[in-house]
Amino acid sequence: MYFCIAMKYQKIEQKVLSGVALSAGEALRIYRSLPTPDLMLLAQQVRQRLHPGNTVSWIIDRNINITNVCVSACSFCSFHCHIHDQEKAFITDTETYKKKIEELFKTGGRQLLLQGGMHPDLQLNYYEQLFTELKTLFPSLKLHALGPAEIIYLSKTSGLSTKKVLVRLMHAGLDSLPGAGAEILVDGIRQKVAPNKCSVRQWIHVMRQAHKLKLPTTATMMFGHIENLQDRMTHLSKIRQLQSEKPSGSLGFTAFIPWTFQAPHTALIKAFPKIEKTSTDSYLRTIAISRIFLNNIKNIQASWLTAGKEAATMALSAGANDLGSIMIEENVVAASGVKRTMSVRQMQKLIKEAGFIPQQRDQLYNPV
Repeated sequence: MYFCIAMKYQKIEQKVLSGVALSAGEALRIYRSLPTPDLMLLAQQVRQRLHPGNTVSWIIDRNINITNVCVSACSFCSFHCHIHDQEKAFITDTETYKKKIEELFKTGGRQLLLQGGMHPDLQLNYYEQLFTELKTLFPSLKLHALGPAEIIYLSKTSGLSTKKVLVRLMHAGLDSLPGAGAEILVDGIRQKVAPNKCSVRQWIHVMRQAHKLKLPTTATMMFGHIENLQDRMTHLSKIRQLQSEKPSGSLGFTAFIPWTFQAPHTALIKAFPKIEKTSTDSYLRTIAISRIFLNNIKNIQASWLTAGKEAATMALSAGANDLGSIMIEENVVAASGVKRTMSVRQMQKLIKEAGFIPQQRDQLYNPV
């Protein structure tokens, strides 16, 4: 029996190492049958082909929330609140942005991750004015802002196409679009965890439009809740297919970032109390199969914020080549009850102790 499995594995291994795309069925087969060390080794061989050497990239950025008011009210998010909640609801003001961006620049960062929230009173022109103002105040600032769900929402409230919304935001200063709101790209799952958010078709449509406009994007996957392995492979398949469609000259998805659902304090864990915390083994296997399957996306990012520093550094030997940001500020995951911090020195030390060479990068994964 082992010999038959080994023979099938050898054929798949040859495809993987030659850069040939696996089918979802082949990827599931090796995920289910290969021991974790073997799966990690195969993923690491792919990583070496795409990123020869021993460097691990990282970035300094800051995550500022434009508002915490959001009509989506996703069951996995403990950060959002209702517009009428006067004690909690806020919209970040200009002086706060200035102070926080100055702190970012002093730390050596230039990228600002601006997370929204679908605030019913904030229209497209608000975001245009905000982006323009921030770029005027800080010309070298890089805006990694909003996400497909917000673009769909702004399209609905403005009556404009998603393409026109993206073009106007790009003219105002948008530099790249995060893969936020992907969760799991299976509508049946989305209806249970985020019923008010954009559909799979809409998420893909926005990203396709962004790629046609040559606006760099990232892709994410929130896993470890009510989805199964088949759902994860469906998600990965949609991401890979979309990347294969990007036009010449477009970066498409610069990176894929799988992160684990953080259960404390969320409505989702109350609705599904049997959800088990994602094990380190499951996280490493997911990182590895992502690296193996996504043969057309260059960078795989490990999430120390959600998986923990130990699991994230282990993921650097499972195909991940990037450890993300030190995240000077992060509020959404923290609201779920999971609070982790990282300094520049800690990031460099963490990478070195894992046996790699730290390399600071910019927004587009170029070395700094």
